[in-house]
Amino acid sequence: MSMHRTNSEHGLAWVTGASSGMGRALALRLVRGGYSVVVTSRNHDKLVALQHEAAADGRIIVLDGDVTDPQDMDRVLASIEYEHGDLSLAVFTAGVTIPVRGDDLHREAFERSFAVNVNGVVNCLLPAVAHMKARGHGHIAIVSGAAGYGGLPGNAAYGATKAALINLAESLKSDLERIGIRLQLINPGLVDTIGSPRPGLPRSGAISADEAAEHIIEGLKSKHFEISFPKRSTTMAKISRLLPYGVYFALVDRLSRQSAAPPIATTKHASAKGRPHQAV
Repeated sequence: MSMHRTNSEHGLAWVTGASSGMGRALALRLVRGGYSVVVTSRNHDKLVALQHEAAADGRIIVLDGDVTDPQDMDRVLASIEYEHGDLSLAVFTAGVTIPVRGDDLHREAFERSFAVNVNGVVNCLLPAVAHMKARGHGHIAIVSGAAGYGGLPGNAAYGATKAALINLAESLKSDLERIGIRLQLINPGLVDTIGSPRPGLPRSGAISADEAAEHIIEGLKSKHFEISFPKRSTTMAKISRLLPYGVYFALVDRLSRQSAAPPIATTKHASAKGRPHQAV
């Protein structure tokens, strides 16, 4: 099979979770910025609609795949290698948000959250790193979230996965830099994405998926390891972790009472059984 090199200004990018929300908005911005963009999710029709929307600006390449299936992600990367050229940038945005209540625990919520949010990243990371290592260069960004900074009511599964991704990225940064791969960590705060309830936090101050994508684009151009936004909510989340637990939990209880999110009990089962959607 012959290899076709991309002629785009910046090369070839890969965005997972690109059928909706922040991943979709990011793919569009990358295309407009000069990349050819491989988009991956389980929703073929939405990816094709994205491809058509971006046709006037550049090239979207649809490669369907389920991030929870490591063989699927190996196949996607093999297709990138042999049909489309060297991968310059990979941004892993795919994720699910499944609220969890301590008085109504369900194993499925934890298993699904870790399967998509953590193992899904690992399944993409391994082939991407192998590809970039062989070429001696590359750029990877992992979407975690401010929920990983500290525990919040309703976030036992989701927050734990985001904390795991923060640790994973911090642990891999130096090793990957030594083999020519730049690694960045994306930690969004409040971002409105369709179908993504955000337990434990008030909704005021949330930004749109397109605004989030703009922040990510600017962050990818910067020298910072962490890309975090909106500044107000992410800074508050970081500072809160420096508080003694007594003060921290009092603050969390107050914020929880102000939350405008729908009752967790009404959304839990639908979220747990639904398809993966963009979340932060």
